[in-house]
Amino acid sequence: MRDFFKGMLCGGLNGFFGSGGGVVAVPVLEHEGCEAKQAHATSVALIFVLSLVTAISYGVSGSLDIAAAWEYIPWGLGGAVAGSIFLRRISSVWLHRVFGAIVCVAAVRMLFL
Repeated sequence: MRDFFKGMLCGGLNGFFGSGGGVVAVPVLEHEGCEAKQAHATSVALIFVLSLVTAISYGVSGSLDIAAAWEYIPWGLGGAVAGSIFLRRISSVWLHRVFGAIVCVAAVRMLFL
């Protein structure tokens, strides 16, 4: 039953915010016993599926601007490759710090912009 609520939370945030489920998935996976790097990598697989379902849902409702998305996809693919290489090289301590800092910056930005 815990998995149901955790999954619904990740999926709901992803659908509502657009990938927000990853912010929840990483600490949840770490709490369940995943090592930090494994939790980050596993959350990517989870977010891929959630984002695919969310994109289809938005596409069916007519809310998806596929032309705008295509402008970012090539660069996003390059960033994804660079990020996966970087993940293998960063220590878990710094991974936590960078992840936390990005979440904090995003939170402050959302509160004041």
